[in-house]
Amino acid sequence: MSFDERADPKVQLEQAIAESRQQHKMLVDQATSVIANQKRTEMRLDARMSELEKLSANARQAVLMADEATRAGNADKATEMTSAAEAFANQLIALESEITELKGMHLQATAAAEQAKTAVAQNSAQLQKKLAEKQRLLSQLDQSKMQERMNDAMTNLSATVGDDVPTLDQVREKIEGRYAQAQGMSELQGQSVESKMLEVEQATRNVEAQARLSQIRSQLGLDTGAADTTVTEGGDAATDDATSAGPDEDSGTTQTPAG
Repeated sequence: MSFDERADPKVQLEQAIAESRQQHKMLVDQATSVIANQKRTEMRLDARMSELEKLSANARQAVLMADEATRAGNADKATEMTSAAEAFANQLIALESEITELKGMHLQATAAAEQAKTAVAQNSAQLQKKLAEKQRLLSQLDQSKMQERMNDAMTNLSATVGDDVPTLDQVREKIEGRYAQAQGMSELQGQSVESKMLEVEQATRNVEAQARLSQIRSQLGLDTGAADTTVTEGGDAATDDATSAGPDEDSGTTQTPAG
């Protein structure tokens, strides 16, 4: 596994955003310098324009004073004013040349400043987009980690159930097998001689218990009808036995004299 694969994505994302922020700061610093240069050029131009107005006014005033001195016949003063006017004119020429150069520089500085502002605005928008993307990726990364933990838990759960715990089908088969075995054993025990003997003994005990209960009722004078019925049934049984035995006895008695 390479270093890039082992690195934490969250750390890498923070590094990428930090790099973008650093680049944006450098761009802002450069744009600030460009705009500051444009402002300085503009200030110099404004100052030279103000100076140009003063020199122009002084030059006109010198020309007027030289003209007045000439009309007044004051040749010396006229010469002085004319020399002053010429000096002002020379300064005006030099200043106008400087102003022309400053205007060109100001135009270039203004264009550069506008480009710098546009670049900063565009880069700022890109940075905001990256920050939004960072939040989305961080959220996606957290969701991925939670999903990975859930997958690991499900895998461990499946492995545990498969190795140590029987499945529902296996438990059902085991229970049904034990139930069938118990049913078979019960049927075998119901058909055995011992079970039949136990059934006869239980019936005998039931008859004796009923007879004993009838005797107790008779002694207490209760349920005499039921007792009479029992006695009658017993008498009828005895009568039937006697009737069956009677012909044998008669037959035996008749045959004795003949002998």
